[in-house]
Amino acid sequence: MASRCVPDVGRSLEAPLSIETIRRGLVTERIGVQTYLFGEVGSTNAVLRHLAQTGAADGTVVLAETQTVGRGRLGKPWFSPPALNVYASVLLRPPIAPSAVPAFAMIASLAVADAVWAEGLPASVKWPNDVLVARRKVAGTLVGYAIEGDRTQYVILGVGVNLNVDRAMLVTGLGAAATDAGSLREAAGHPIDRNAFAARLLNALEKWDDAYRARGPAPVLEAWRQRDGLAGHLVRLREPHREWLARAIGVSADGRLLVQNDSDAPCEVTDAEVVFAD
Repeated sequence: MASRCVPDVGRSLEAPLSIETIRRGLVTERIGVQTYLFGEVGSTNAVLRHLAQTGAADGTVVLAETQTVGRGRLGKPWFSPPALNVYASVLLRPPIAPSAVPAFAMIASLAVADAVWAEGLPASVKWPNDVLVARRKVAGTLVGYAIEGDRTQYVILGVGVNLNVDRAMLVTGLGAAATDAGSLREAAGHPIDRNAFAARLLNALEKWDDAYRARGPAPVLEAWRQRDGLAGHLVRLREPHREWLARAIGVSADGRLLVQNDSDAPCEVTDAEVVFAD
């Protein structure tokens, strides 16, 4: 007698996020040991900030199916349709000075890039906090932190990754900005298992956090330079009072963007919106 075919709900690509399922894929010692999962939040960063202020442990994770007021860099809204993508925030309590916090923006982007590469998609990083596939933004990261004196109390890494949102929904949600946006489903040609991706992301975050704590910024900078999707490209830099063109040539030792005009010496950029101009 033939057996009855029963869908494998645990691996269903339409299945909701599940802490139990994600934990089965973890190889971490800190990140994800304490995880909170919400159906809807204002933003995962805001929820985790409250938890951090009340003593949450290093490695605490907040996940949500959707965010109503998610934010990206420069306060821009982060499009967060429900049950399609991954919206996560991770609390770290590294023993670092406030000046070292920018390295953790790089750590977050590198971890996302690792998880994207595991899907068979060649991901690059774009200063300061984007992850690209075929020059389309598939993820963004946001770093929050609190300091006391000369020490950092905590760092919060917020991550939003477009996994299964389709082109039509991106256009509806982002308008003209959808031209530069993409999703892993669109790039891969098939749906992405969100629980498996979340586990890979958390594993990669702990790998890079451990590397930084053991060896400082050197391995982070080396990996960033290997995956730098901006270096060598002509870029348009938009600052509050001017807009100008330059060629991106890499990042500095403290994670600032290095650019150069044809007739000028290289200069560092600390706060600008950067878009491809070639």
